[in-house]
Amino acid sequence: AELLSPPCNTTAVEEAADLALHQINADRREGYVLRLYRIFSAREHPQEVSGSAFYLILDVVDTECHVLSKKLWKNCKARPAHGTVYGQCKAIIYINQARNIAHLNNYECILQPVPPRYIWSVCPDCPVDGCPTEPKYLEAAVQSLAKFNAESEQAHYFSVLNVTRASMQWVTGPAYFVEFLIQETSCSKNDTIADISKCKPPSLELAPIGFCKGSVVNSHLEHKQFVTTSCEIYNLQ
Repeated sequence: AELLSPPCNTTAVEEAADLALHQINADRREGYVLRLYRIFSAREHPQEVSGSAFYLILDVVDTECHVLSKKLWKNCKARPAHGTVYGQCKAIIYINQARNIAHLNNYECILQPVPPRYIWSVCPDCPVDGCPTEPKYLEAAVQSLAKFNAESEQAHYFSVLNVTRASMQWVTGPAYFVEFLIQETSCSKNDTIADISKCKPPSLELAPIGFCKGSVVNSHLEHKQFVTTSCEIYNLQ
C-alpha cells in the first residue's frame, strides 16, 4: 500500500498521536510527562483492511508531572513558557481499531530547555534554572523534606533520592526552588533519627517513591527562613 499524508487534524491522526504519546510517557523512567503541543507531521501506511502504521513527528513540552506519577498527559499542567522544556518526538505506532491494538514500534525524543536569553528578555525577575546536582539545591531539598517528614502521616521517614529540577531567585535574600524524588526508608517515625540520610530503603524494588516540590526562602530583612513542601507518594508495584 502507498504511504499516505493525511491532514494532521483528522480524528485518526489525533488519536494515533494521543496513543503514541501515552505509550512514550509510560515507557520513560526519568524526567517529566510530555504534553502534546502540536502534530508537526503525519504519514500513514495502511497495512490491512483496518490496520495502519503511523509515522509521526510530534512537538512536545514537558509538564509539572513526573513520569513516575503515571498520569495521562492531558491531566498534567503545562509549565509557564519561561520554564518549559520543549522538543520533538518521532514515533512509529501500529493501530488496528477492529482488533483493539495500539503498538508503539519505536520512538525517539530530543528535548531542550528554553534558552536563558529568552527567559531574561520576557521575564528578567523569574527564577533562573540551576544545576540540580549542586550542593545548595540538595540542601534545600533536604530541608524541604524535613518539613514533610515532620508533618506527614507516613509510618516511615523518607530520604532524598535525587533533585530533578532546581532554580534560584533573589527576593529579600536567596530563594531556592527544587523538585526532587524521595524514597521510603526502613527508619520508623516512632524513633528519633539524628541523620535520615543514614536510613536505608527496605528494598529498592519495594520502597515507595515520592515526588516533591519545595522551596527555601531566606529573608535578610526578617532574618528568617521560610520552607515549603508538597509531596505525592507513588506505589510503583
